[in-house]
Amino acid sequence: MFDKVEGVFPAKATLGEGPHWDHDNHHLYWVDILEKKLHLFDPQQNQNHSVQFDQYIGAVVRSKSGQLLLAMENGIYQYDLQSQKLTFITNPEKNLSGNRFNDGKCDPAGRFWAGTMSLDETEGQGSLYRLDPSGESKKILSPVTISNGLAWSPDHSFMYYIDTPTSEVKMYQYDEKSGDIRFLKTSVSIPRSSGYPDGMTIDSDGMIWVAHWGGARVTRWDPQSGIQLDEISIPAKNVTSCTFGGANLDELYITTARIGMDEEELSHYPQSGNLFRVRTKAKGIPAYLYG
Repeated sequence: MFDKVEGVFPAKATLGEGPHWDHDNHHLYWVDILEKKLHLFDPQQNQNHSVQFDQYIGAVVRSKSGQLLLAMENGIYQYDLQSQKLTFITNPEKNLSGNRFNDGKCDPAGRFWAGTMSLDETEGQGSLYRLDPSGESKKILSPVTISNGLAWSPDHSFMYYIDTPTSEVKMYQYDEKSGDIRFLKTSVSIPRSSGYPDGMTIDSDGMIWVAHWGGARVTRWDPQSGIQLDEISIPAKNVTSCTFGGANLDELYITTARIGMDEEELSHYPQSGNLFRVRTKAKGIPAYLYG
């Protein structure tokens, strides 16, 4: 199902997250949340370019205009890579200074979905928001604790969502026209012995790929049956997210973290925080863009 896992950039990220493949320009955006860095990895040149910000950055997506959308500590911003101009869009939690944005993605209709969490991970302090192309934002799910992975089925009928401490991937009916969702069922339950579900992606067959925080792996599941189909061991304890990239969308890029690891764990997993890639027989779907 897949080739050998390769380390593609030794970032030693504190909290690597949010990989977004730019299918038009053939490079990968990703973030180091706690180091307040946006990364751009160019696989052709095998180079990684970083942009430093002054606040936590939880997620990055591209907009149809070519600008980037960043879900940050103090709200959602637009960022122009050329001019380096950061423009504030909205902060639905301006009265919750102890929160920050975490994972985020665009849906098939170009809306940006991004969730929040408490800086100290207090239970139930976060929410999931939807930012429409009109600029209007709406709270969709609340309360959540650590808002994380998002994915939409290839036929645009379902949305999958992870609130990490629940150890579950939840399945929602999704209305592409309105952006409304309706809870259907718990799709996948992750055993605590294999870590916690973090970020995720989906392939063109509609199977979801889940990163395991504390589990040193990425797993592939059938979200309809809840059956695990495959597993990739990653040489990093805290696996945070994954996305398909490459010219044929058959390369799974995987982010990891080294936060909270003691010396013994780091000696066992010295590549923690690095960026990885593995070629798979499955193929992904081009990332949806904002707007």
